[in-house]
Amino acid sequence: MAGRGDPPEGTSEGLPGGGEDEYGAVVFDESFVRAARLQEYSALERTGPDARAVRTLPPPVLRARSGNVGAWVVMGLALLLAFSLATAIHMGLRRSPADPAAAPRAEPLRMTVIPLAPSGAVPGGEPADLYHRSPAARHRIAAAGITLPAIRRTSAFTESEVRTALAVAKEYLVMSSLNPEVLTGSTVRPVRVLLDPAQLGAFDRDVGFRAGARTTASGGWLIRFDPARVALADPAVRVRGSLGYAESGADTLEITAGHTFTYALRPAAPPGPSGPPSALSAPVDPARTDPASLFVARRELRLRFDHEDILRHRTEVVAGHLQAGPQSCSESTGALRPLLAGERASPGAPAGTDPYALSTSTAPAAGLCGALAPAALPTP
Repeated sequence: MAGRGDPPEGTSEGLPGGGEDEYGAVVFDESFVRAARLQEYSALERTGPDARAVRTLPPPVLRARSGNVGAWVVMGLALLLAFSLATAIHMGLRRSPADPAAAPRAEPLRMTVIPLAPSGAVPGGEPADLYHRSPAARHRIAAAGITLPAIRRTSAFTESEVRTALAVAKEYLVMSSLNPEVLTGSTVRPVRVLLDPAQLGAFDRDVGFRAGARTTASGGWLIRFDPARVALADPAVRVRGSLGYAESGADTLEITAGHTFTYALRPAAPPGPSGPPSALSAPVDPARTDPASLFVARRELRLRFDHEDILRHRTEVVAGHLQAGPQSCSESTGALRPLLAGERASPGAPAGTDPYALSTSTAPAAGLCGALAPAALPTP
């Protein structure tokens, strides 16, 4: 029979008297267990003033301050971000291309306008007959006479960029030399929208774009006749010339244009009851019997492009050289006032100049007026 301290089934193997057990030394007997005191705190004791939590929390004031500091940090970052965004938008608006005053400065246009005076009376006749008897007989009509050269990439510009720059240069020539509304002075907007914003201030001043402004020297920017004096006798303007391009600096493409434009003109119609007509843009009246005459303009331009100009479809006009006649040497360089059929220029013009020559070597070196070579006029 098992004793008081033995298990009912007897001594197990490993205990004293029954096998070996390596954990025998840590087995507590019944008297040890009963002698142990286990005490569990009540709910009141656990929540009392002397009780300690597992994790010590900061006082309520410090917790509130910590939360406020975090909120202020977030608010400060939000205000800083909003201020940075507002500053970027403000600077972008100040440098908007629509505001010429905020645009970067551009190189001033170097402009030369030389009237060419005839040595005798200006020949007259019908436009087709005058063209046939002049060097313009072999020239193409209107924009067809402005041809593009072979297009190749350069070290800083791709083939596509070169093609776009040449297309903009041709458009500028068409708008400033062939557009009837520009020729008559009705508008200059088709030319203005093609210019770099840095040049708009000078352009507006020279061509009188702003209300009340006086036209000074517009010949470097465009060709414009005095609509109170002349009318376009034939809309088929004859054109001959060439375009070339080359890099002129770091990331700068320069296009040179040299073209001769031949216009057939008649005296302007007298003002009607509703005011003066828009002579050059109005349809040609076949009943008019006034003889026509030719007006020749040799125009050379240097246009500059950077990558931004090509992207924005615009150009910067660096230099403009215009020789035009028949005119009197006393005429201003604003709107052109051609001499018409049968009219003569005042005497005293220098040596003759042929505007049909493709080279500029015959241009007057220092004078402000030249003589129109007889070969430039229709033969009798």
